Amino acid sequence: MRGLYRDRENGWIFGVCAGFAEFANFRTTTVRIIAVLCLVFFFVPTALTYIAATLLIRQRPLTYSGVRAEQEFWRSHRCNDHWRAS
Repeated sequence: MRGLYRDRENGWIFGVCAGFAEFANFRTTTVRIIAVLCLVFFFVPTALTYIAATLLIRQRPLTYSGVRAEQEFWRSHRCNDHWRAS
């Protein structure tokens, strides 16, 4: 899946740095260090940019990385059927 997404699974706060690192093929640690340095030297523009990115960039959809048969099993069963009130 390509595109710019916020990666909440690998992110610390809102996943903006982790999502940008994955999109640009950088290491996440490098992007975080650059973000912290920019935050120290240019606090207001960096904070506004981070907040805007948090609001504008969509969250990355979850992907399943397990056994195919298990994925098909859970896809075929609806969650609501078991928990429906009688």
